[in-house]
Amino acid sequence: MRRREFIAALGGATACPHVLLAAQPMPLIGFLSSRSPEDSAPHLAGFLRGLKAFGYVDGQTVSIAYRWAMGHYDRLPDLANELVSLHPAVIAAPGGTPSARAAKQATTSIPVLFVTTDAVQNGLVASLNRPDGNVTGVDIMSGGLAGKRLELVTQLVPAADPVALLINPNGAGADSQKADFELAAHTMGRRSITVSAGSDDDLDRSFSSLVKTKIAALVVENDPFFDSRRDHLIALSQQHSIPAIYHIREFPAAGGLMSFGSSLVNAYYQMGIAAGRILKGARIEDLPVVRPTQFELVINLRTAKRLGLTVPPALIAIADEVIE
Repeated sequence: MRRREFIAALGGATACPHVLLAAQPMPLIGFLSSRSPEDSAPHLAGFLRGLKAFGYVDGQTVSIAYRWAMGHYDRLPDLANELVSLHPAVIAAPGGTPSARAAKQATTSIPVLFVTTDAVQNGLVASLNRPDGNVTGVDIMSGGLAGKRLELVTQLVPAADPVALLINPNGAGADSQKADFELAAHTMGRRSITVSAGSDDDLDRSFSSLVKTKIAALVVENDPFFDSRRDHLIALSQQHSIPAIYHIREFPAAGGLMSFGSSLVNAYYQMGIAAGRILKGARIEDLPVVRPTQFELVINLRTAKRLGLTVPPALIAIADEVIE
């Protein structure tokens, strides 16, 4: 009798496999970002698309605990510790080096995935091909592009006027960004200045000083704080009629003049792919850091016209996207 009852129960479970699946808890992913959810919406969609490729859908087959620092880097260590206390299977820590560093310092056992630039130089991994410890991710290789961005934007402005770089003094790599920019400006024979901003008030003051200096163009460096203040930066550039170039297409798509860099949406997608692989059993030490294979130039012709600028046909010809 007991044998027949056991076989009947087994047969019922086979006929209704969802009963067994429902008993299995969904894996948990911690998501730590130095940015804001509003600014990160298109990039988060890329991350979720990467997870979905492995059958993981937020709220259905996986649970994601989000923590957003909203550009306030000092909040990241506490937010990272909160996520670690939840014992997630993996922590996705996009939003640059500040997020990744906070997650790395909070745990040495939970796999951590980043989206940042200059991962080796900033001490996140020992090697791109063979990252050690519990950290890997996507290196968008944007930190050394200040010179290229300066070269592109100066094709639109007079050669006699100075050019400027905007950096976040609280961000990783600010010194190297400044050095790269100054070398490029010197090579091009351009006078240059660097201004810093780590808060909203700093942004307003920096732009006021740029207006007094009568700069010809501005290079806004890659930094999560600037990403989280995208609309404010674009508004300041338009208010003061300052031609500015940024690192991702989301800026010219929102009304900025131009951008040059790798696709951040694709970087988040690759991070989602890595998270899916880990949830399927891959070891993080077997996942090398992913690097972009191409960079994109995006130009907003409407904004150029509003600023009274003529975009050379040669520049339009090499652009990956032209917003008209």
